[in-house]
Amino acid sequence: MADRYLNFTGTAPGRFLTKRLGLPQPAPLRRWSPEHPALDGPLLHFTAGTSAHHEELSAVLARTGLDVRGSLSGGAADRPAAIVVDATAVTGLDTLAEVHAALHPCVRSLAAGGRVVVLGARPSADDHHQAAVQQGLEGFVRSLGKEIGRGRTVNLVRLDGASPEAAESTLRFLLSPRSAYVSGQVVEIGAPQDPVAAPENWDRPLAGRTALVTGAARGIGEAVAETLVRDGAQVVLLDVPSAEADLNRVAERLGGRALPLDITADDAGERIAAFTAEQGLDVLVHNAGITRDRRLANMPAERWSSVLDVNLASVLTTTDALLKTGAIRRGGSIVTTASIAGIAGNTGQTNYAASKAGIIGLVRSLAPRALAEHGVTLNAVAPGFIETKMTAAVPLFIREAGRRMNSLGQGGLPVDVAETTAWFASPASGAVNGQIVRVCGQSLLGA
Repeated sequence: MADRYLNFTGTAPGRFLTKRLGLPQPAPLRRWSPEHPALDGPLLHFTAGTSAHHEELSAVLARTGLDVRGSLSGGAADRPAAIVVDATAVTGLDTLAEVHAALHPCVRSLAAGGRVVVLGARPSADDHHQAAVQQGLEGFVRSLGKEIGRGRTVNLVRLDGASPEAAESTLRFLLSPRSAYVSGQVVEIGAPQDPVAAPENWDRPLAGRTALVTGAARGIGEAVAETLVRDGAQVVLLDVPSAEADLNRVAERLGGRALPLDITADDAGERIAAFTAEQGLDVLVHNAGITRDRRLANMPAERWSSVLDVNLASVLTTTDALLKTGAIRRGGSIVTTASIAGIAGNTGQTNYAASKAGIIGLVRSLAPRALAEHGVTLNAVAPGFIETKMTAAVPLFIREAGRRMNSLGQGGLPVDVAETTAWFASPASGAVNGQIVRVCGQSLLGA
C-alpha cells in the first residue's frame, strides 16, 4: 500500500504544512538498485584515541569503493555520504570526548540518506572505566540516530577480539543503500571459527551456495529469495501445500526449486535434508510465520498453540534435525526471523510475542555451540513495521502510528528484511554470530 503521507511530505506544500504543524517529515529512503548500488559521495574516517586498527580499517574502508578522506572539504557540493569513527581505543572520558569532537563539526553536512558508523570495543569486565565509556557509545549512537533525520542512519559495530577485516562484510552492508532501514543497532563482531575469506565478487557473495527459505511463496519470504538469488545463490523455496501455485510461480521466476511442505510436520527436517542432499545446503532462512491475534482473556488454546507451533516449535525441531545430520554444510548460516513484538511486546499478541522472543532465546543459546560444533552461524532479523498485505489490512490510525513511530518516520519494505538476511547469509559474515538486528527504522518501541 502506498504511503500517501510520505508522498505528501515530498511536495512543497507538504513540507511547509508539516513543518508548521510540527509533524514528522520522513525522507524517501534510497535503497539498493542496479543503477545506484552504492552511496554517492566521500567517506570521512576519524579516529578517537590511539587505535591499533587505523591502518587495517583504512584499507577495509578503501575497498568499499567510497572515496575515503580524513577531513571535511567544506564544499556544499561535496557532502560526505558516510562517516566512520573508530572508537575502539576509547577508554576514558577524555577519548570519549574525541567522538563528539569528530562528529560535531560535520554531522550537519552529512548527505541525505547518509550513514554514520561508530566502531567500538566490547566493554571490559576488568576495567570499569573502559566499560563505562564503551557502553556510553551505545546510548550515543541510538540518540544520534533519533535526531539525525533526512533518512540518515547511525549504527555501532563492536569488535570483540576481531579485526576490522573480519568486519568488512558488516561495514560494506552498513555503508551501503542495502541498510536503508537499519538504524540504532549494535552489531558485535567476534573471532570467527574458521578463517573468513573475501568473496571473489562482492556483488555475488553467495555464488555456488544453496539457500532454503521457508514461507517463500509471498511477502517477505519471496523478497528474501529474490535477494539471495541476486547475490548468486541457488534457492529452494518452501511453503505450505495450499500455497503451491504461488510457490511454483516464484520458483520458476527465480530459477529455484519448490518444496511444498508443512514446516510443522514431524519429519520436516528429514524431508528438507533429503530434498537438498544432492546439491547440499549452505543457508537456512526461517521466515515462515503466522499471527492469530487476540487478547489473552479471549484467546482459545488453538490460537495459542498454532502460532507457537509454526513460529517457534518448527524452527527448533528443523534446526536441530538439520544440524544433527550435518545437512547444513560447514561455513553455512542459519537466519531466523524474530520481531520487535518479541522485544517490546504488543497488545493482543501474547502468543506471537512469546514465539518471537523464543527465537531470540534460541539464537543467544545455540549460536555459540552451532559455530563451535558445526561451523554454522546463527543470527536473527527482527522486523518492525513492514509494508505487506498483512499490515495493509491494519486499521488506518494504527497503521499510521506503526509507520511514524520510528526514527525514519515510515514503514519498511520486505526488501529491507531481505537485505539484512542476505548480509547474515554471506560467507564473508562468518564473524557475525548470535546477533539480533532490528530492521525497524529504529522503532521507538523496545530497546
